[in-house]
Amino acid sequence: MDAAMVTAVAALIAGPVAAAAAMYGTRGAARAAREGNAVTGLTSLTDQLQEERVEMRAELATLRAELAAERAEVARLKALVMQLGGQP
Repeated sequence: MDAAMVTAVAALIAGPVAAAAAMYGTRGAARAAREGNAVTGLTSLTDQLQEERVEMRAELATLRAELAAERAEVARLKALVMQLGGQP
């Protein structure tokens, strides 16, 4: 075999090997992109849930304060009714 023949055979073998490597690399990149999207989505969801949790805690504190005020008003009115001679 002369040098031209060796070069031609090497080119014929290298072409499919390069194509297979490119396909494998593309699949790996697609998998990495999907996994990256999943991690990004999870991070985004976690951030949203943490924000909602902070909002819910603030709302809970407000409702607790309102409930305490209502209970204090009920106790005041009961005391007033008793002072006036009634039954609460």
